[in-house]
Amino acid sequence: MGNVLAFLEFSGATLRSSALANLAFARQAAEKHGGEVIALLVGDGAQGASADAAKYAGKVITVEDGALAHYLAETYAPIVARLAKENNATLVCATATAVGKDLMPRAAALLDAGMASDVAKVDAKDTFTRPILSGNANSTVQISTPVIVATVRQTEFEAAAPLPSPGTVTSAAAGAVDALGAQFDRLDEVKSDRPELTDAKVVVSGGRGMKTGENFKVLEELADLLGAAMGASRAATDAGMVPADWQVGQTGKIVAPNLYFAVAISGAIQHLAGMKGSKTIVAINKNKDEPIFQVADYGIVADWEKAVPELISEIKKLKATR
Repeated sequence: MGNVLAFLEFSGATLRSSALANLAFARQAAEKHGGEVIALLVGDGAQGASADAAKYAGKVITVEDGALAHYLAETYAPIVARLAKENNATLVCATATAVGKDLMPRAAALLDAGMASDVAKVDAKDTFTRPILSGNANSTVQISTPVIVATVRQTEFEAAAPLPSPGTVTSAAAGAVDALGAQFDRLDEVKSDRPELTDAKVVVSGGRGMKTGENFKVLEELADLLGAAMGASRAATDAGMVPADWQVGQTGKIVAPNLYFAVAISGAIQHLAGMKGSKTIVAINKNKDEPIFQVADYGIVADWEKAVPELISEIKKLKATR
C-alpha cells in the first residue's frame, strides 16, 4: 500500500484547471495503490490556495519559503522527492504542463523512480497508456520501480469533482533550498484579460490561412465576444503572425476546451494532437478536403473573410436579445 502525491499548480487562491485533471488521475491511481491522495502546493501563495485544494484532496501539504517565490526545478524537485518519502508515496504525479514536464523527471531521478510521461489512462498499479506518434497510436508502459513518477495528459482526464467535505491542510518546511547555481532572472509574460489558453473553456485559433498578423484582429474580436482564449497553429506562430505562446499542438500547448474554433487551419497531425480532445470543434476553411474537417463537429466551407464577420454579427445580435 502506498499514497499518491499530486503536485498541483495554482494561480492566486485557486487551482489551475490543469490541476483538476491531475487530481482525477491521482484518485484512480490511489485506488490501485491502496492509499490516499495527498495534494502538494509549493511556492509563493501556496497557503492561500490550500483551501481550494482541500475541496479535492483529503490531505493537503503546503510549502512556502522566500527562496521558492519563483519556480525552479532545481529547488522544487528536492522538496517533492523528500515529501514523497515522508508521506509513503508510491506514485508522484503532476500535469504534463511546461512545469510538470520540467519538474517530474528531476524528482524521478532523486527518487530513483521509473517514469511514465503524458499518461492518458491508468491500466493497473504500475501500468499506463500513453499516446505516441502525434496521438495516432497508444503505447502501454509498465514501471517496475517501487516508486513511480508520472505526468498526466490533461485532455484525457475529466476535471475532478469536489469531495463531500474538505480535507485537512498542513504545512511543511522547505528545508535547505539550493538552486545548484541556477537563478531566476526574469519572467517575460504577455499580460491579457483573456483566459489562460490551457484553462479556457472556449478557444479561437487561426492558421497560416489568416495570411497576416493584422488579420488575427477579427479572430480576437470573436474571442472577446465569447470570453475565449486565443490560439494558433505552428505555421502561424513560426511565420511571426502571432506570439509563440499562442501555439496549439504537439510542440505547443495541449488544450481540451468545451468549444474550439479552428479558422484557416488545415489540420496537420501535430496541430490535431493538441486540440482533438476538445468537446466541440468548429472548423472554418475554404478547402473542403482539409484534414481539419475529419475531426470537426461542425464545418463551414467558406473564406474566413466572409464567414467570421458574419458569425460575429450573429453572436452580437443574439447577445443583444439577452
